[in-house]
Amino acid sequence: MIELHYVATANGLKVAIMLAELGLPYRVVNYDLFGGQHLTAEFRRINPNSKLPAIIDMAPADGGEPLPVFESGAVLMYLAEKTGRFLPTAPRDRAVAQQWLLWQMAGLGPMHGQAHHFVRYAPEKIDYAVTRYTREARRLLNVLDYRLSEARFLAGDEYSIADMAAWPWAGGAALIGIDIAEFPSLARWHAEVGARPAVAAALAGKETGVPPEYMQERAQLTAEQWANTFGDRMHAAASSHRADA
Repeated sequence: MIELHYVATANGLKVAIMLAELGLPYRVVNYDLFGGQHLTAEFRRINPNSKLPAIIDMAPADGGEPLPVFESGAVLMYLAEKTGRFLPTAPRDRAVAQQWLLWQMAGLGPMHGQAHHFVRYAPEKIDYAVTRYTREARRLLNVLDYRLSEARFLAGDEYSIADMAAWPWAGGAALIGIDIAEFPSLARWHAEVGARPAVAAALAGKETGVPPEYMQERAQLTAEQWANTFGDRMHAAASSHRADA
């Protein structure tokens, strides 16, 4: 049994898709991101960074105590290693899959995340920030399109955790004003991955589907929601151990 600590963001969807693809038994623990449910001492023992998603493997391979794993890319790698699926075994293909997974973690996700912040969440429009991050978001989609013009999937002929990691972020580009139809190879890949039954199940699932409040083109947060998501309460959670000392 895997315990999935979850919010239906692009990073959360990566792991929901992987679990659906694997068919592993799992239980979803949903969090209200705007409500700050991830900023507790209890959750920080699962993820010291107080971010979602994370998992707890209740039956790790070593037979020991339940094992928490945080960072969505690390979760995907852990589940791939645990099951022997969705990460190529041939050294060259495996290296390619790992490169594109880390490219998503280091580039596509963070840069698109900043674009989403300044386009959709920032309380005032900052033209330089919007231009800076949407241009970089578009550049990275061009990189993705280039790769997918020469290969069916990111790792080559084989669907892998690299595709699961990149797919939700590419799909969210519309919320920052970018139509992925501009990128023919990316659009072809996005449609193919989206047609997979496990991907459709993760998107439509009662516990893992994306709620409307996460899809607003221009989000309106209360002061409390802002504090929990971007502001004082989120930052205070990172230093709460000093108060407990």
